[in-house]
Amino acid sequence: MPALMQPVAHALLQAQEELTAALHNFPVELLWERPAGVASVGFHLQHLTGVLGRLLTYARGEALSEVQLAYLAAEGQPATAVSTAELLAAFGRQVEVSLQQLRATDPATLTEVRGVGRAQVPSTVIGLLTHAAEHTMRHLGQLLVTARVLQQAAR
Repeated sequence: MPALMQPVAHALLQAQEELTAALHNFPVELLWERPAGVASVGFHLQHLTGVLGRLLTYARGEALSEVQLAYLAAEGQPATAVSTAELLAAFGRQVEVSLQQLRATDPATLTEVRGVGRAQVPSTVIGLLTHAAEHTMRHLGQLLVTARVLQQAAR
């Protein structure tokens, strides 16, 4: 892993490790519950996977695919046929793909400008990669609190 990519890689691996530990045997019936109207654990798991893929797509200088746009539209929609383990596995696969991209990122490209979204809001490769790590950790924290509240209330 290139030295400048290591903080991003560490954040993604830490998120994966914490999610796996915290959601081991998380009850599927609680996956889409929204205590006090906050986002559900299921939403956070979907969003973590989707946003990581989207931010890294922008970092490569590419537009989102139709598959990514459809995934974005479905984020937060209760998927009754999906388990916690399946959502965790999807995030794990996205982390692996992200780590491959980080390994392949030439540090000389980190300050190159990249457009984000349909409006092509300007950012940089390093800005997008850093935001991917930060955004992942922010949603991880929200997910962990929501999961704990739900599990305590279910006891």
